[in-house]
Amino acid sequence: MEIAAVIFVLIMLAVAYIAFRILKKTVKMAMRALIVLLILVVAAAGGIALWNMNSGAPVKTTRTKKSR
Repeated sequence: MEIAAVIFVLIMLAVAYIAFRILKKTVKMAMRALIVLLILVVAAAGGIALWNMNSGAPVKTTRTKKSR
């Protein structure tokens, strides 16, 4: 899941950059910064969530007792 976390953060960084560039002429600087900050917070939260998923741990399987 670490690779997924890194890819997610990189995609969100690209989205933040594109949003910053698109909003350059239409929105004031404070509003642009707020929107980009919101996107970066989502990227950080998603990256941390994906990073913390326990994908490397062995899966515990429950064995059922077979009755004859």
